[in-house]
Amino acid sequence: MILTTAVPFTVIISRAMSETAGYIAEQSARAQWPLQNSHTLGLQAKGVFDELMAVAEECRTENWDAYGAVPMPQQTINYAYGFLAALPLGTPAPSVGAEPDGHLTLEWHCSPRRTLSVSVSPEGDLHYAAIIASNKAYGTEAFFGEVPQTILYLISRVHAK
Repeated sequence: MILTTAVPFTVIISRAMSETAGYIAEQSARAQWPLQNSHTLGLQAKGVFDELMAVAEECRTENWDAYGAVPMPQQTINYAYGFLAALPLGTPAPSVGAEPDGHLTLEWHCSPRRTLSVSVSPEGDLHYAAIIASNKAYGTEAFFGEVPQTILYLISRVHAK
């Protein structure tokens, strides 16, 4: 896996194994940047990346919650940023929160019976839990630069009309 920076404040997480594949991943991210800034399609214009950085900055110190929380690891921030950047254009914006164990939470909440929470770990694991009507779903998926289909499906179900 190659971690590179491309456009301002973007971290690309790719399974690229060669220099050429890494270059292609970076160019793809550069091409998508204007679309991410679109108010209709992109999460950048909706303020999600700014919210992520504000939460991360607030949680960088030991005991940030006054109850013994650990500082937010840079790896968690990188994985959360990569996850958000990998979401398809047009995906509804989640809210961002921090957990005392060093994980970041991304939540899509439409009502108490239509909610999805994804916890991003410093190791790149995505722990998710959803309530959709009377159904519940939960599990863990690894993040390798692409949003797992299970999580994309749950986002679409939470926001289904």
